[in-house]
Amino acid sequence: MKRIYQILLFSLALIMSISFCKKEEVSETGERKKSNKQIIESGELAAVNSKAFTVERYGRHWFEMRVIGILEHGTLIQEGDSIIQLDPTDIKKSIIDWESTLETQLANQEKLRVDQEIRRNEMISSIKNEQASFELTKLELEASRFESDRLRRIKELEFDQAKIRMAKEEKKLQLYDIISSCDTKIQEIRVRQFKNQIDNAYSILPRLTIRTPIAGVFQIAHNWRTGALVKLGDNLYPSNVMANVPELRRMKVITYINETDFLDIQLKQKVAVRLDALPDVVFDAEVSYIGKLCHRKDEKSRQKVFDVEIEILEPDERLKPGMTVSCEYL
Repeated sequence: MKRIYQILLFSLALIMSISFCKKEEVSETGERKKSNKQIIESGELAAVNSKAFTVERYGRHWFEMRVIGILEHGTLIQEGDSIIQLDPTDIKKSIIDWESTLETQLANQEKLRVDQEIRRNEMISSIKNEQASFELTKLELEASRFESDRLRRIKELEFDQAKIRMAKEEKKLQLYDIISSCDTKIQEIRVRQFKNQIDNAYSILPRLTIRTPIAGVFQIAHNWRTGALVKLGDNLYPSNVMANVPELRRMKVITYINETDFLDIQLKQKVAVRLDALPDVVFDAEVSYIGKLCHRKDEKSRQKVFDVEIEILEPDERLKPGMTVSCEYL
């Protein structure tokens, strides 16, 4: 019986020692380590601020733009530097055509004004003639009051006819003024349209020189049709990405956290970041974002993770986008 008690006590001590011992666990990819609540994950550097440059829609007349100038991939640039130049040839050609058409429309507008003025003067003359005829007929009607009824009736009819002709000419003048006003407005709209097109085209020309609003490193994007980097002579369409400029002053780490450790980290938590290229150098950082949804680490893995972003607190020239790092949550 004493020996049985000894065996039971030994077994209990062994079980307790196993439960309190923290063994090191390594995930299926070998990237995650956990020892005594120490959490270390790998990640990739990225810029906090990054500017993507896409081809604008420069109007309904130009559906593609040709690249005639572009910086070398990886060039360090400052704010306001020119990075891409698009070909202005088609726009300048359109400006020349529209300016020629505008001159024609301005000449047509002046011709229309002169023709309307001449026609209106003719109609005014016709009205004056009808007024004179009306006054004459009126005098004849007054003078015929001592004539026979038959002759008096004739003069009354002639007076009515003169009144109708005069009213008709006045109505024609009123209608002509309305029509002339509409024709003038239509011509003015045509002229304004061409002026607006020309002004808009001139305003586009400076925008064909793409300048960066932030300092950073110039990264050429891939041409979606060829798969190669955008180069001189490529034709790009609206919304096509031409380049990216990540700002190097503020860097962050794109990483993840295992679902079993999700409750062990929080925003603003301090993190020690180490470059794989410089494992002895520690960069101070803190958690800036924790994802709300859990997902598989990749298609072939059964490991579930949450997305995490960690912001580097101090700028450093050794930190470049795309470098691999390890993140130790403190």
